[in-house]
Amino acid sequence: MTSPITQSGSISSEIRSRENSSRENGVDVVVVGAGIAGLVAARKLHADGYTVEVLEARERVGGRLLSHRRAAGDAEAALDLGATWFWPGEDRIAALITELGIRTHAHFLEGDAIYHDPDGSSRIEGNPMDVPSGRFTDGAQSLTTAIANDLPAETLLLASPVSALRFADGSATERTVTVEHATGTTKCSHVIVALPPALFTSTVDVSPGLSDRVRGVAEITPVWMGAIAKVIAIFDSPFWRESGLAGSAISHFGPMREIHDMSGPDGSPAVLFGFVSLTETSNAPSEAEVRNQFAELFGPAAPAPIEVVIADWRAETYTSPVGVERLGAYQAFGHDLYQQPDLDGRLHWASTETSPVNPGHIEGALVAAERAVAAIVQSLPKPTLQGTNS
Repeated sequence: MTSPITQSGSISSEIRSRENSSRENGVDVVVVGAGIAGLVAARKLHADGYTVEVLEARERVGGRLLSHRRAAGDAEAALDLGATWFWPGEDRIAALITELGIRTHAHFLEGDAIYHDPDGSSRIEGNPMDVPSGRFTDGAQSLTTAIANDLPAETLLLASPVSALRFADGSATERTVTVEHATGTTKCSHVIVALPPALFTSTVDVSPGLSDRVRGVAEITPVWMGAIAKVIAIFDSPFWRESGLAGSAISHFGPMREIHDMSGPDGSPAVLFGFVSLTETSNAPSEAEVRNQFAELFGPAAPAPIEVVIADWRAETYTSPVGVERLGAYQAFGHDLYQQPDLDGRLHWASTETSPVNPGHIEGALVAAERAVAAIVQSLPKPTLQGTNS
C-alpha cells in the first residue's frame, strides 16, 4: 500500500461538521497550518484571551504528525508515517505529553544491528544506530488530535488552503491583514505561518511581498522529511528479537538506507520501518523492492511482512513544494531572520524548520510556536474584540 496520507485521527464531531465560512468580524490571529506548531500556538493564544482561526489545507489535523491505524489483536495500533520519536532533554514536548495525558513508551534498543551492502548482510555486535528515545503509543498524531479537540469548534477550518495574504497599511494592533482561503476570507491583526517556509513562499501570494532577504532564505530552506519516503512493514511477530536483533539496520544498497524497530510497547504489533531518501531522478520504492530488501537483510527463511505501507512525503502538495529534493541549505534551519516577525511585525514563522533549537523535531516546532506567540502577546493588547466571533 502506498501513501495512505489522507488517513486522519479522530477529531470531534463539532470540528468535523462545522460549516466553513468567512468571519465578517475577523479575529486577532490567523494560524496557517494545523500541524503541531500551529495548533499549540492557537491553543496558547486562545487560553490568553485572543480570538484565533486555524486554516488547514487538509481534511485532517497533524501535518507531518500522521499515524496509520490498523487492528492489533483486540485493540487498534497507530503507526507513525511522519514524526516518530521524542528525545531526552526536550522539555517542551515532555511537558505537553504530561499535560495532555498522551501515552508513551521507550524505543526498543536491545540486541545487535545489521549492516547491508551489495554483497549481502552481516551482523554488527550491539546497536550503534539507536539511542534512548520515546515513542507515542497511540501515534504522534494523538498529540494534534488532543489539541484540536481542546479548541473551540469555530477555531479550526479544515480543507481551507490559504492562497493569499493582503497586508494593508496599519499597525500590528489593527485588523489590516486579509487572509484569502478556499472557504472565504478572514481579517486579522497577525498571521502565524506554521508551514515550511519554502512551501509557504511557493503557494501563498503575499502583498506587499516579504522582504527580499526573508524570501531569499525561505525559498532555500529545506523541508524536513520533504524528500523522504517512509516505509512501514508489519509482521506477525517481532521475529528479529527472538534472534537477538534490535531491528536496526544500516544499508549502503537500499532502497531503505536505515531501518528501526517500530513495534508496540510489548512487541505488538510487530513493525519495522525505514527511510528512503529521494532525488529528482528517483521514485519511492515499490512494495516488491521493500520485501526483497527485508529478505536480503534477514534471510529468505525469515517471515515476510503481512503489510507494507509506503508514505512518499515528496508527493504531498501540502508538505513539499515542487523541487523539494533540490533544497539542501540546511544551514538555513533556525535562521536569524525567522526569529523576528516580518511585514511590520505582523507575520510570524512557526514551523520546525524555523527553530534554532532542535529543528526538524517536534520540540523544534514547539520552540517556534512559543516564539511566535510571545511576539504577538508583546505587541497586541488582549483581548481586542472579545466575543466578535460568535
